Amino acid sequence: MLNNAGIIKAVRTASSMERTMAGKIILVTGGARSGKSVFAERYASNSSKPVAYMATAQIYDEEMKDRVTLHQSRRPAQWLTFEAPYEADRVMLAAGKQAETILFDCLTLYTSNLMLSPAASEERERRHDYVMDEITKLLDAAIAVDKTIIFVTNEVGMGIVPDNAMAREYRDLAGLVNQKVAAQADEVYLVVSGLAVEIKARALQLEVVKSHG
Repeated sequence: MLNNAGIIKAVRTASSMERTMAGKIILVTGGARSGKSVFAERYASNSSKPVAYMATAQIYDEEMKDRVTLHQSRRPAQWLTFEAPYEADRVMLAAGKQAETILFDCLTLYTSNLMLSPAASEERERRHDYVMDEITKLLDAAIAVDKTIIFVTNEVGMGIVPDNAMAREYRDLAGLVNQKVAAQADEVYLVVSGLAVEIKARALQLEVVKSHG
């Protein structure tokens, strides 16, 4: 009979074997200006093979323009850039044909794009289903390309509850998107004050101990 350590090792081994056949998914999360994008960029830079950057931002004002410019200034000149404000699953498949590592920055911006897109319903429940369906398509594409995929996201639900319905809906959807991607990820990093901690292995261990304690 396996003890807790044996169960943990077996689960990790099985997960690693499955992901070997379907690429590697990494999720990097944290608050605003936590250093998550810098960490993700450094992670991607460790690859000696082509890197693709999937950008989800749309520039509507000077503040967003400045943020985009900052991100562009940090990226190596040889990285390939793919714009993906919508239909990111198709862009993911295209990027996978040219790169071995794909950095997707970020899931929360992509979620807001989907919520406000012309394709989204004005009815809350149908809009919710549309967003989650698009995230499912994106994850399916990430698995299909069989490459290292790094998703960056934000923890937006750890502060004050927003004072309007649309902001609360966005907060809730972003949390559900993060959970969905984290469930598929091989590694999940929480970045706080510029320091990254891998949390999925620890979460798995706690879950096993709890269920067999």
